[in-house]
Amino acid sequence: MAPSGGRRPVAFRADRAPGHGPAVLSATMRTRAPAMVGRDDEIQAVEQALEAARSGRGSAVFLVGEGGIGKSRLAAAAAERAAATGMTTMRGRGSAIGPTVPFRSLTEALLSLPRAGVPIDAAELGPYRPVLGRLIPDWGTAADGPDSGSLVVLAEAVLRLAGLAGRAGGCLMVLDDLQDADAESLAVVEYLMDNLGHQPVPALLLCTVRAEPCAALDLARSAAQRGTGTLVELERLGRDDVRRLAASCLGAGPGEVPEPVADRLWEDSAGNPLLVEELLHGMVAGGLLVRGAEGWRAAGDARTRLPASLTRSVARRIDRAEPRLRELLAVAAILGRRFPLTVVQAVTGLPDRDLLGHLHCEIAAQLVVPDDQAPDWYAFQHPLIAESLLSLLAPDERIRLARRTADAVATVFAGLPGEWCQIAATLRLHADEPAAAGRLFAEAGRRALAQGAAGSAVTLLDRALGLLAEGDAAARADTVEHLLYALAEAGLVERALASVSALDEIGSGLDRDRRAQLHIRLAWSLNVAGRSAEGLAQVGIARTLLGPGATAEQLAPLDVIAAHLMLDLPGPDQLRDAEEMARRAAPVAEAAPLPVVACQAWQLLGAITRRKDLAEATACLERSRSIAVQYHLPIWEIHALVRLGNDDALRDGSLRRLEQARQEALRVGAVNAGYQAEASIALQAVLRGDVATAETLSGQVLAAAGRLKLLETVHYVLLLRIVLAAHRGRRRAMNAALAEFRGWDGDPRQHTPRIHGLARAFCALLEENRAQARKDLDRALAAEDETPNIFYLSGRQGLDLLLRAVSGDLDRAECQAVSAEPTSELRWNRQFALLARAVLTGRSGRPADAASLVAEAMRVAEPYPMSRHLGLRLVGEAALADGWGTPVPWLRRAEEHFHAEGVPAIAGACRALLRRAGAPVAQRRDGVGRIPPELRGAGVTVREYEVLLLLANRLGNREIAGRLHLSPRTVEKHVASLITKTGHRDRIALSTLASTIAAD
Repeated sequence: MAPSGGRRPVAFRADRAPGHGPAVLSATMRTRAPAMVGRDDEIQAVEQALEAARSGRGSAVFLVGEGGIGKSRLAAAAAERAAATGMTTMRGRGSAIGPTVPFRSLTEALLSLPRAGVPIDAAELGPYRPVLGRLIPDWGTAADGPDSGSLVVLAEAVLRLAGLAGRAGGCLMVLDDLQDADAESLAVVEYLMDNLGHQPVPALLLCTVRAEPCAALDLARSAAQRGTGTLVELERLGRDDVRRLAASCLGAGPGEVPEPVADRLWEDSAGNPLLVEELLHGMVAGGLLVRGAEGWRAAGDARTRLPASLTRSVARRIDRAEPRLRELLAVAAILGRRFPLTVVQAVTGLPDRDLLGHLHCEIAAQLVVPDDQAPDWYAFQHPLIAESLLSLLAPDERIRLARRTADAVATVFAGLPGEWCQIAATLRLHADEPAAAGRLFAEAGRRALAQGAAGSAVTLLDRALGLLAEGDAAARADTVEHLLYALAEAGLVERALASVSALDEIGSGLDRDRRAQLHIRLAWSLNVAGRSAEGLAQVGIARTLLGPGATAEQLAPLDVIAAHLMLDLPGPDQLRDAEEMARRAAPVAEAAPLPVVACQAWQLLGAITRRKDLAEATACLERSRSIAVQYHLPIWEIHALVRLGNDDALRDGSLRRLEQARQEALRVGAVNAGYQAEASIALQAVLRGDVATAETLSGQVLAAAGRLKLLETVHYVLLLRIVLAAHRGRRRAMNAALAEFRGWDGDPRQHTPRIHGLARAFCALLEENRAQARKDLDRALAAEDETPNIFYLSGRQGLDLLLRAVSGDLDRAECQAVSAEPTSELRWNRQFALLARAVLTGRSGRPADAASLVAEAMRVAEPYPMSRHLGLRLVGEAALADGWGTPVPWLRRAEEHFHAEGVPAIAGACRALLRRAGAPVAQRRDGVGRIPPELRGAGVTVREYEVLLLLANRLGNREIAGRLHLSPRTVEKHVASLITKTGHRDRIALSTLASTIAAD
């Protein structure tokens, strides 16, 4: 590119640039010391953290200190040592243009992995791989939905990636200049530091922070106070260390540094390493320190001629530079600490050869270096150098250069993609063009919001609003609209509500429909925050704004959010009203089309209509899934699939679709939906008595959802833990889980049907406290009557029927009426309803029909061992009292189950009923667990089983007696008992049975 004509040379302020003549830099002089000086304790602290990370104990370390103190150099040394020991290293730094470029440092750090060829099996990240698409574009998908933009989910994804990257030998993530990081990056850093030490993640997070008031410094100090991070404060060097540093720069021993030079360096630098190096360079370049045959010596009066600050040191070099180099460096400083050659070339007009020649000349080489993170980019040796250069520019010169650079950026980067929009905005501000800067900051804010960086969006849009002229009502209104969206997404609901009044000040800049949409967005945010009443207030404002002439299409989103909000409010009619609004909105949203609104409406209808028609509920969910597929909404498809999987599990116990939903969530990155699928599978494990699966799944989901602050999922899993403890008869564990639920701000009153109907009532029954079980069920059903809900396992259509049938408080008509309700067909409810009908049928004198109903109930209850055997205990009592069925085998099976499960109260009750029936009761000894279930059910004792096993060897009574230390007469009695209990013909048949058992 040829130089443009008529350009005036860049002028630096004369009062800041002392006019020393040119000097030749000694060939032995190093710009930077080759070794770190005076940082032994700091190096040791970092090395200990590195060793801990290699051993699987992750942590966070913050290097804090003033500019030039050596933070970045210490971080670079840590990276070198980590790489030398086989650790994976990632490195990024804060934005060069201020703390508003979302995820700048994290993106740079993560992109260093593929650049370095670090092998990462991205499939192991599961649903978090697509989430990382916000930082690593090649990993992204088209997924979008209610959980795909969560900042905490992104932080969890970074944590898991660090764990994978460091699996072999540990991982070091260095984030330089954290004081310049955006709010979103700081949030991720906070998440990492809170979780690295509590998870088996072999990673060290090392951050450098300038010791000046900023959010990053507050975060570092907070980490140290809470014990989630280590704060390493870099102090200034002492006099001896300053001398050692100077000697290292000069390639000499400490004793070879002239005393006047050492004194002056100490006085003028105050122990700041960067200033020591810059001052020393100035002394050498100015001829004040020269090397002779006998070593280094001071020349002239160093005390009067030595530069006294970094700015004067930089000014000395600029004063010696030729005009085109001065212009090049001035443009670079205008751009920031880092700068691309394409923009500098566009402003200066230098051809490639001249441009690179200037950058590699002696003077420039002392100020700038190639950027190792991006090709064709350069960076100043230290941020203070760029600041010093800017301070040397006259105000009018700075404005002129900023305007030319802004024009060049707009030409080179058409459309201002990525961070260039903010760079251009900053340049326009420096060029004294506030309106143009305001419009660019507003655009950058809109982009940040679309990227999910709501915090940065708020910062950018606030800045834009302050720059836009009062007369530009349309631009201000558009900015306020996006600011409200950003505030809502950032969780700043209070400020968003307060900011709504700003719309009134703008006047006609925003029409009523757009204002209504803002209130709908606020209503969604309040719904997520659990503030239903306030959310409905926003719905009311939106309805008023839309007015009586509102179209059905305008009202559909309003009706859907109102329906969701109503589900959390008390009252007998809320469920009915929510269904009415969802039914009104669904077809309108489909026709509009508003596919997301349609998906929300049909999924809500699928949950509400299950109480009236199971087939219709399934059809609603299938409709939602079909719309999601049609409009390529994978997250909403997964949510529909999770609900359909729940539908299957409730109706017939099938987990196929829940597992499918779980796998699809892994594939597309639907993190929240994936956890919901796993929580639903955990519920089925609880009902099935699969304690190991229930505890493992609930523990995994609780740990992850807790870190991600997914409170709805956390509350659900904690409720599952309450139910799990109750279904094992562990009251203390149940109460502990309930206390943990309250500790997570869970409100037990909102979940009374689950807590009292599905949990406490069962626990009381396993304790043989039927009166307490009755109280718990009554409380659960009363709560349902007061506020109907979409939970259908509280006992109304199941356990309540059976208990009332056994106690004689239920007649056939009521039993038939309740059993005819659709939710009585849910498999969990149906098992109890069938047993209740069996009790009533047997009591009415139809024993064959009653026994048939028990058999059908056992088939339905097959997946649920706890409830199946509880049912046998209850129906066995009724059958024994009314004289029908086979209560002894039923009670014996129940006793065997609850004895094996360690539930003594109900096992003892079964034994008491067996004695009342005149049936033999097995003596309980150690080793009962070894007896096959069918023999335990027949009443075979431990001692009888031992005799049976010896029969496999065709031993006689006397031989068996000798081995078991019994009398032959006792062995004969045991053999006779075995023949009776097993139904075999004789001793030979028993021996054959024993041989079969031994072979197994």
